[in-house]
Amino acid sequence: MLQALVTRLGAAQDDRLHVAFLAVVKQLHDLIGVLRPTGDELRAVIDFLTDVGHSADARRQEWVLLADVIGVSTRVEDLNAPRPDGATPNTLPGPFYRDDVPETPLGGDLSRDGCGPPLQVTGRIRDLAGRGVAGAVVEVWHANALGRYENQDPDLQPEFNLRGRLRADAEGGFHFRTIRPQGYALPEDGPVGRLMNRLGLRLERPAHLHFRVTAPGYQTLTTHIFDRADPAIARDALFGVKPALLADFRAAASGHSLDVGLVMAKGGQAA
Repeated sequence: MLQALVTRLGAAQDDRLHVAFLAVVKQLHDLIGVLRPTGDELRAVIDFLTDVGHSADARRQEWVLLADVIGVSTRVEDLNAPRPDGATPNTLPGPFYRDDVPETPLGGDLSRDGCGPPLQVTGRIRDLAGRGVAGAVVEVWHANALGRYENQDPDLQPEFNLRGRLRADAEGGFHFRTIRPQGYALPEDGPVGRLMNRLGLRLERPAHLHFRVTAPGYQTLTTHIFDRADPAIARDALFGVKPALLADFRAAASGHSLDVGLVMAKGGQAA
């Protein structure tokens, strides 16, 4: 059957679409040969994929969730955004990033409602030689103390809550105030969540802050900083946790403090 399909496509077809299509079909045929599914099992797979499609719209993208929780999104990101040794690893920006956040002065407060335990964040942007990246633009966003992002709760949180866009100083330093974020679960009420629950897998994300750093002459860095003490740190549903991204949220006189060190690599403005 596979050879017949190759013949019908034509031997001269070697563009990327044809190569990818045949590679996927071959892998599916090989998998079917190993699993030997029944007709009912095939229909169950088709029904699941149909349900995923019906659950994708302008407000919710179940296909992206599926790609995320089976590690496909992270695998593609790792292949397309490699970083040299010593540079901070790149991660997925996630669905809650906004590019329209107003600038926050250094030392400013990202919490616009004051709800949650205080967190003081200090950090420095460096290059691979250890030099500060002066004037780097640092975008920050994170969930609140209930594990909810501002654009998930437009009626319950102020606009741009727990978001900021800062400009590093001449030594690459930055600092701001916010609240300590809480971990959360990805949506489990759709077909992907039901499948993961059936497999005994929770769609948990440990507490983290997102950072996106840009500077002329450097690759854009999009990454997370995770709370090392979060109990879900070993079971991140999006496979974003890496040793270099773990940090300690230390107790301070008022709330907690966090020190962040981000290392950028030279090059074009890669995503």
